[in-house]
Amino acid sequence: MKQEMLTTDFLERAVDSYGDVTGVVAHDGTEYTYEEVNDRVNQLAHALEERGVEQGDRVALLAPNTHYFIETLYATNKLGAVFVPLNYRLAAGEYQYILEDCAANTIVADDDYAEKIEAIRDGVPAETFVGYRADEIKGHWEDYEDLLEGQPTEEPDRPEISEDDDASINYTSGTTGNPKGVVRTHRTEHWHALVLNQHMEIRDDDTYLWTLPMFHCNGWGHTYAITGTGGTHVCQRTFDAEGVFERVREHDVSFMCGAPTVLNNLIQYHEEHPDLETTGDRDVRIATAGSAPATATIETVEDEFGWRIIHIYGLTETAPIITTSNSPRRLAERGRELKVKQGSQTLCTDVRVVDEDGEEVPRDGETIGEIVVRGNQVMDRYLEKPDATEQAFSERLEGYFHTGDLATIDEDGMVAIQDRKKDIIISGGENISSIEVEDVLYDHPDVGKAAVIPVPSEEWGETPKALVVPRSDAEPTEDEILEFVGEHLAGYKKPSSVDFVEDLPETATGKVQKYELREEYWDEEETRVGQQ
Repeated sequence: MKQEMLTTDFLERAVDSYGDVTGVVAHDGTEYTYEEVNDRVNQLAHALEERGVEQGDRVALLAPNTHYFIETLYATNKLGAVFVPLNYRLAAGEYQYILEDCAANTIVADDDYAEKIEAIRDGVPAETFVGYRADEIKGHWEDYEDLLEGQPTEEPDRPEISEDDDASINYTSGTTGNPKGVVRTHRTEHWHALVLNQHMEIRDDDTYLWTLPMFHCNGWGHTYAITGTGGTHVCQRTFDAEGVFERVREHDVSFMCGAPTVLNNLIQYHEEHPDLETTGDRDVRIATAGSAPATATIETVEDEFGWRIIHIYGLTETAPIITTSNSPRRLAERGRELKVKQGSQTLCTDVRVVDEDGEEVPRDGETIGEIVVRGNQVMDRYLEKPDATEQAFSERLEGYFHTGDLATIDEDGMVAIQDRKKDIIISGGENISSIEVEDVLYDHPDVGKAAVIPVPSEEWGETPKALVVPRSDAEPTEDEILEFVGEHLAGYKKPSSVDFVEDLPETATGKVQKYELREEYWDEEETRVGQQ
């Protein structure tokens, strides 16, 4: 028997099995049972339907981690419409490009961010503008809560939805040009949530804290996985370390996600408040991705916080999770050092590391190739970009999505990313992994954040430079940093210079935007060595 795999299945199960359970805790502490969440979802669906939203239409949402983010996602999908979550850190012009690209006819925006939409509303195709706390927004916006008021809580009439219909469009960060719309179907979203449940060990008694932006790959799929399993969502609008620790204790949080930069911010706050309680009554696990966490970071989080780190890897195009080092068997054999690796392929996912000819590299943990992947959770296509889609699935190995990440793979199938294609530093013909150098920098006790980028060199073509944010009250010198790195790495990998900076540019998910850092040093150069 074949049953269509739909995103709406997850909320339906939550209502059927956990209707009386607290499903969502809003940022202000308001609690909603899953029955109440579903009622509000249905009210919103009816309101959107009245305003002309039909199957296949695009509904865009600009909001931080809020209860109405979850409501809007499910209301949109119940109508067979397509959910388009927006990165709340973008500029107005970037929103205009995205909203035109996806042809969104409805926009829902948080009062803290709606002004960016208001600035370009005359240039986008949308006709319906809904604002949360609309009285705080300049311009004409319908109020979100007023929209729900008076609407029936019964299920809306559902169109005939196929698992192959579009469910969401998530936009890439656009680091090499305009962002691309990653189209995900009901099937890919559904399948990813099932994979996530397996490898993140999600249970119905989990309390999940939203420190990861919900917009990012629909919250790495946790909007579906936590809901369908019957866990509780605790919303925190945007990340702040104090708020995280407070909510962990207040709501007895058992699970959350955070990029390594989030972990480092939590560590710094804990160092400033050493008597802080880091857990409630239950153990805490935290999934991290974006870049490999430094060994020192893992040790601090696990030994001092008492939290367990689960390292995962993926991209917007892959849902994201396609590998994890969360393997008790391998950890028992090989120890904590395994956690800095991105890990082995997730359930029913085919991950390979291949050379320029598409042939698998030796499983020796040394030979570098590109990660390619095939799986049910991988995107359907790039929106209106058939050439980019074709290239992404055929560049080295036909039928596999090409990630652009360079990695090694060992005898156990454990992948370890060495760098992005564009971030590999080629100095005097030698390939240098910026990630490897950064990992050493993070071991230095005075380094809070670090990034390694290539800069022009007359002798070597390009050479590594370290950009370092010192820990609070620390004043390391360039010579100290260079000497430390030189004690741990080959001489050619050592940065030729160190710049101390106040902060590093980051995406909303905590990834350092190295392209911004590179631009400053390559502005007057015709080309980069590694891009020739």
